Amino acid sequence: MSASLATVSYIGATILFILSLGGLSNPESSRRGNLYGMIGMTIAVLATIFGPRVTGGGITLIIGAMAVGGAIGIFAARTVKMTQMPELVALMHSLVGLAACLVGFANYIDPSVQMEGAEKTIHAVEIYVGILIGAVTFSGSIIAFGKLSGKIGGSPLLLPGRHFMNLLGLLVVAWFGWQFIHSASVSEGMTPLLVMTVISLLFGIHMVMAIGGADMPVVVSMLNSYSGWAAAATGFMLSNDLLIVTGALVGSSGAILSYIMCRAMNRNFISVIAGGFGTEGGKPAPKADGAQPAGEVVPISATETAELLREAKNVIIVPGYGMAVAQAQHTVYEITKFLREKKINVRFGIHPVAGRMPGHMNVLLAEAKVPYDIVMEMDEINADFPDTDVAMVIGANDIVNPAAQEDPSSPIAGMPVLEVWKAKTSIVMKRSMASGYAGVDNPLFYKENNRMLFGDAKKMLDEVLVALKT
Repeated sequence: MSASLATVSYIGATILFILSLGGLSNPESSRRGNLYGMIGMTIAVLATIFGPRVTGGGITLIIGAMAVGGAIGIFAARTVKMTQMPELVALMHSLVGLAACLVGFANYIDPSVQMEGAEKTIHAVEIYVGILIGAVTFSGSIIAFGKLSGKIGGSPLLLPGRHFMNLLGLLVVAWFGWQFIHSASVSEGMTPLLVMTVISLLFGIHMVMAIGGADMPVVVSMLNSYSGWAAAATGFMLSNDLLIVTGALVGSSGAILSYIMCRAMNRNFISVIAGGFGTEGGKPAPKADGAQPAGEVVPISATETAELLREAKNVIIVPGYGMAVAQAQHTVYEITKFLREKKINVRFGIHPVAGRMPGHMNVLLAEAKVPYDIVMEMDEINADFPDTDVAMVIGANDIVNPAAQEDPSSPIAGMPVLEVWKAKTSIVMKRSMASGYAGVDNPLFYKENNRMLFGDAKKMLDEVLVALKT
């Protein structure tokens, strides 16, 4: 394949990637968006393999590596459950970071890369920044994988003087960057490059370990952005326009998504990176007067829940991570289908940070074939709760906490939440009275119009479905 044909192929792949992102912005067009992305990636890979830069035995090695990677990808796609998608996404981000690091080192020691003057300096900066971003992305994503999979605790690890440590590390990285750029040989530049890599790996670990469990959806989005910038930096190293554009698309879209999610949690990006949740070093701030939420918890049975649903005209279902853990989305769909057949208006309210990653609940509901047109975002549905007969919360906690509006001293004060307590009756499904991922007590449980349906979400919803049909 000639260089001009490879360039045209890259342009076509770039257009398809942009169309893919556009398609993924809407559930109804998401399948088409995925198809565009797959076609674009196929074109990009073929153009790279058969392009002018790969010759001789290199093609065989690349095809062999692709076969191994493809086999691992197919195995993961067939075996990983939908509830494990957040940690899988984090793991994929780590591989992008690792690839950026390996490409950076390989490019630096490549004897065929000969540059002088300003061109050499610019290339050195590209290598240094690419490895730095890649190392932070790799180690941070590994820790995020551990937290999301439960192998590492969700509580933030807040070391004394952590901000000073981060600043010191940044200064050391800048100093060694200066040494690296002005190194006279590969062997001389390898020492500052290795020192920077180790510091970057430690920074990635420290950064994500210091972030509380409630902020993990933002972390996943943030690491997605980092992986994009790592890919863009790799593109600069290799003078590959497609990698630069693709990395910039992923990096910028991930950054925008992180900003949107921070707004949805009433947090700013710097406070997330600084670690913890709220103002008390990751621990819930105590109430101003030390009082507990007023009221009494009223339990409800599955049969009583079914009766309330049967008599309702308007129902809003709010799913959370508890639904994902119990894998109850298919039963939720069966209940929704039954109620809609009885001419009951059923809709879903989705909070931007429900679950453990952006769009987690939307993916689960789509998998269960819940119609897209009844799945509403928080801003679209919040005003409808006062006219709702039953608001059913399935395994969600912090995103329906009225303390965000009613208690200025709460760590989540000001966070936009789904106002389920304004419905005539709210039903919260939980295993126990334990606090949510943010570790904040929820006054919703004690409100007069609230009922608690305790137990495993799948088991209790199965009982509700049986009671509805009986």
